[in-house]
Amino acid sequence: MEPSSTDIADIDFDDLARPVQTDVQRQVLQFTESRHVEFDIAALLAEAVDQAGVGDDLGDTDGFGDRLRAHVAAIEGDQGLTQLTRSSLRQRVVRLLRNRLSLTDLIRRYPEIESIRIEKPFVVVGMPRSGTTHLVNLLAADPRRRALPYWESRDPIPARGQGPDIFGVDPRYNRAKSEHDALMATAPVVAAMHDRFPEAIEEEVELLDLDLASYVLEWHARVPDWRDYYLGLDQRRHYAYLKKVLQALTFLRGAQTWVLKSPQHCEQLGPLMATFPDATVAFTHRDPVAVIQSTITMMAYSDRLRRTSIDAGWLLDYWSDRVYRLLRACVRDRDIVPPDRSIDIGFHQLNGNEMALLDELYRRSGVAITPKVRGLFQQYLDGNPRGKHGRVHYHLQRHFGSSAEQLRERFDFYFDRFDVRPERRRRPRCSNRSTAAGRAPTRCARRPPSGLSRSRQDCGVHRDCRTPTC
Repeated sequence: MEPSSTDIADIDFDDLARPVQTDVQRQVLQFTESRHVEFDIAALLAEAVDQAGVGDDLGDTDGFGDRLRAHVAAIEGDQGLTQLTRSSLRQRVVRLLRNRLSLTDLIRRYPEIESIRIEKPFVVVGMPRSGTTHLVNLLAADPRRRALPYWESRDPIPARGQGPDIFGVDPRYNRAKSEHDALMATAPVVAAMHDRFPEAIEEEVELLDLDLASYVLEWHARVPDWRDYYLGLDQRRHYAYLKKVLQALTFLRGAQTWVLKSPQHCEQLGPLMATFPDATVAFTHRDPVAVIQSTITMMAYSDRLRRTSIDAGWLLDYWSDRVYRLLRACVRDRDIVPPDRSIDIGFHQLNGNEMALLDELYRRSGVAITPKVRGLFQQYLDGNPRGKHGRVHYHLQRHFGSSAEQLRERFDFYFDRFDVRPERRRRPRCSNRSTAAGRAPTRCARRPPSGLSRSRQDCGVHRDCRTPTC
């Protein structure tokens, strides 16, 4: 059985391409695969209207209906999705439609929302796995800042008549918690890669998706057609819609300065700065090889439930190209953001040097870090060390048939532009491993349970070994 995330210190997959599913995973798939999920747009809209409790006005003044049809067509075009994934994506589309209906109704009733100013936000821009999540959660520890918790990102606008219960708990929070609990029951290792618990600070790209104009769908399905469609959209209109959603959230939960973040901004710096011209931007940078191997390992692991088969080669090709496109755009447009309101942070700097970086970021924003806020920053750092939920060991060659050098050579343009350090894989070694004269080192022969090596388990050869793959 797959261990829970709290049991894991080191995670080393040996079943990534041919997964050994747990009993829970098999039961979930057996139950869901017997029910074919339909994507009828009229039915999706009717369900959203029923949930919203308002009219059917989607505020479609700029081709939203066309984007909805393109979105659904892209999902239908991916023939490798399990019914579990199709069901999840169908629910997601309904949820997006329901929130859009509720937003349109809210602004109709309170038109002053669109006069609310979104001033001087902090925006974190960088690749996945480059420290963006760490940095945005750290910034959110400042109580003067307003960030977007996961529970709110997935369901930003409350449905008419739905509010906190007698204990003050928002039903949207409860729904997010139930979703997270279900994920931890079926795929607990996800927490070590990207734990989206209800309070975790999330990307506002989820809000952009209320306009069905973001790259989010690429993370859920194999949709190159949607990628091309999204890249052809005028994102200035859609970032203006993002601002409208932020205005509504400010109206609903109080005015504070926003903290935003998304990898998508790397290729949308023009629309981002046109919409938030007084933003202070922190760019995070990391070896693209580390970004790619982390991304595709997470995707491959998730695909044991999401897809009918796993294609490691496709994941490598698609996401190495996607990262290349994002970084090319970032290098091209970096100077759109004024140097006096932006900083570049190498991943190697996010390892005990955070306070100095925060001092510089706040200085450029014109805001002081008070002693109270400094203490809250330190409290967050002390409670959230790197690898808190376990560390994943990555094997590009074994799992994806590529070396780091092969991947890295196409990113010279990025290393030339920013202070990015190539990361070398460190092989964990057993502290009890020794070599006698004329003999090869003794190697652990015990097969790890359920495709994982666990550092808190005796390896079976060396007594008291705490190394995952010694």
